[in-house]
Amino acid sequence: MLTVVILFLFFAIVLYFLLGGADFGAGIIELFTSDRNKSRTRKTMYQAIGPIWEANHMWLIIAVVILFVGFPTIYSQLCISLHIPLLIMLMGIIARGTAFSFRNYDAVKDEKTQALYNHIFVYSSVITPLFLGITAGSAISGQIDFNAHDYLSAYIFSWFNWFSIAVGFFTVALCGFLAAIYLIGEADNPTDVQRFIKKAKALNIAAFVCGSLVFIAAEVQKIHLAHWIFGNTISLVAVIAAFVSLIALWITIVKGRRMIARIFAAFQVTMILLSVGYRHFPNFIILKGGQNMSLLADHASAKTIDDLGVALLIGSLFILPALFYLYYSFKERSRY
Repeated sequence: MLTVVILFLFFAIVLYFLLGGADFGAGIIELFTSDRNKSRTRKTMYQAIGPIWEANHMWLIIAVVILFVGFPTIYSQLCISLHIPLLIMLMGIIARGTAFSFRNYDAVKDEKTQALYNHIFVYSSVITPLFLGITAGSAISGQIDFNAHDYLSAYIFSWFNWFSIAVGFFTVALCGFLAAIYLIGEADNPTDVQRFIKKAKALNIAAFVCGSLVFIAAEVQKIHLAHWIFGNTISLVAVIAAFVSLIALWITIVKGRRMIARIFAAFQVTMILLSVGYRHFPNFIILKGGQNMSLLADHASAKTIDDLGVALLIGSLFILPALFYLYYSFKERSRY
């Protein structure tokens, strides 16, 4: 049953990045959209994420619950050592959701308050994935120190370092790229389609640049990222698959098969996550000094894991069909 729980954790993290990440990316695209095109971008964005944006956070909740119940020592270490970036990320999620709701459903459409909501929405759309990436990078950076004796070493330098920050910016670029690809398929105006294609190209370049900075920062901090990714067959195959899917993605866009491009984009990001995650499995946190916190060793009792696994399996029988029906219902409604 431990394998079942770990698989649910993996899929929850991947799906949150693919769906919630694209959500954040919509705000990133809006931030870099000219004033004359902002209203049209928002209209397309509302059509894409408006009815279901909050459901995407379900995957984050599932991942947190799995860690809290099934791997309490890992959960507590993350929340203690990385409480600052986690707190900023959660505040970003709250601020973004609040601004999104108020700017759409506020009874009084005051120009000043609308401008405030717009600013909160777009900037929190950048801050949230930035600190999500910083948290993820910190977990594998080897900078979390169990034996730290001062505040800076324990709670600042564990995440405030070149590698973690580079991973944060790479995450922002990936989220924006995902959103641009998804929005290409939502746009019904040829002009808007071309605008989103240009955004996707720019963010694709940004993701490449930020990804390169991640490797440079890793070498500066003596993190053997290149060896992790290119030093084993599975990760190397995942990288090749990500590259091939990127080529296929742009070919499908050129041919006008915009919906298929989404599949390639999601597959590409999944392969990127796999290429890094496989090398570390079953380790979830790499600590300073070479120690690790493992999903296979640092888990709850067998009884707790069994109950959690059963709950996840039964819950998925109810939640997944309802979620798919939610997506289907709003997509069908948007056609009319």
